[in-house]
Amino acid sequence: MTVTTAVSSGGTTAPHEVDLLRLATAGSVDDGKSTLVGRLLYDTKSVLADQIDAVTRASVDKGLDTPDLSLLVDGLRAEREQGITIDVAYRYFATPARSFVLADTPGHVQYTRNTVSGASTAQLVILLVDARNGVVEQTRRHAAVMSLLGVPQLVLAVNKIDLVDDAAERFAKIRNDFGEMTTSLGWAPDRVVSIPVSALHGDNIASRSENTPYYDGPSLIEHLENVDNDPDQVVGADPQAIRRPGLRFPVQYVIRPRTAEHPDYRGYAGQIAAGEVSIGDEVVVLPSGVKTTIERIDTADGERAHAHTGRSVTLVLADDVDASRGDLIAAVADAPEPINQFGATVCWLGDNPLRPGARLLLKHGTRTTQAIIGTLDALFDEQTLTVHAGPETVALNQIGRISVRTAEPIAADDYSVNRDTGSFLLIDPQSGNTLGAGLVGDALAHLHLPQS
Repeated sequence: MTVTTAVSSGGTTAPHEVDLLRLATAGSVDDGKSTLVGRLLYDTKSVLADQIDAVTRASVDKGLDTPDLSLLVDGLRAEREQGITIDVAYRYFATPARSFVLADTPGHVQYTRNTVSGASTAQLVILLVDARNGVVEQTRRHAAVMSLLGVPQLVLAVNKIDLVDDAAERFAKIRNDFGEMTTSLGWAPDRVVSIPVSALHGDNIASRSENTPYYDGPSLIEHLENVDNDPDQVVGADPQAIRRPGLRFPVQYVIRPRTAEHPDYRGYAGQIAAGEVSIGDEVVVLPSGVKTTIERIDTADGERAHAHTGRSVTLVLADDVDASRGDLIAAVADAPEPINQFGATVCWLGDNPLRPGARLLLKHGTRTTQAIIGTLDALFDEQTLTVHAGPETVALNQIGRISVRTAEPIAADDYSVNRDTGSFLLIDPQSGNTLGAGLVGDALAHLHLPQS
């Protein structure tokens, strides 16, 4: 996957391609997640000298002999005072081989909703465990959420490995325990990598450490630089059998300048959620079903003949069609069928439990419509890896399979086909708060879990 950026040279602007990996961190409280993220930023020279000086001074004030790198990322006052991460924060760093966007998510069970938000677009998640504690309840919860979100790659960072006796035996046990769980959750063994690290001392972060002679794999940054970041990968899918969807372009905004230079210009702005587009391609506007062709592709870098997934563009259509914000421009060959009744898997984020008959707003892509919750069909227990049929409610942080009916049709793919067009949000119509993160289709099916 690539993104296009612009650089200025001699008064001209030219596009160039940068290899980008989107990743997220997760883990229990006190597993050292903020220290790990701070170490990644520090070792890739992604922080300014004055920031390092400030952290050093703050660390001395706390009586520490070495800089507390967690202070580089725990920006909220409440986080600094408690030594925990509460909100999702996005960090940007780069190496000569690749650029990274990292969603630093909370570890406490109370903020699982923030973890869902941060990991929803990740191509890889670094899941931390404390070597002294191993796989715990929150580890299993986070792994289950990552599986249902379709995150294709996992890294188990066994942190604080320097604090345990017989580190080799302890690392092997944690790796095996985690491997058994992730296999049950649908990951192939080659998509899960375990690395023993010490975020505090930098062992196996930027380079391989002599302190872990029992480990012969890559350092964390080496792995991040070389891991496959194919956006069409999903958990439980054979890479050779993945059906790559055609163009999916949610319309974000209709551009009508009505100037003397462009009196009749009508462009549809947004970001390509899947596939690619070229001038002359036949497309269909959904949910209306009107077909037309691509006449022009405009970008901030000028007109282009071709654009791909992740690129923000403005599409000009050959015909004057009635399209607006919330519509989807899709490839004719495999366009999704607009639906207003469907099954879905939902991670409930509201304080009050979800019940049948709830009237909510559903946001899919750029379209928001009224929705009614039908049946609650199943509830997933991430601790026992079982599915229970017919729950009465879906409570905070629980994952359930439900049915939904919308007032207006939405052009949605199954989540296993495309994560962007297969996901939606459930919103409180009174407060506007997000209550649930939903996946179109039965995301529990690929887990092959026993039911009770």
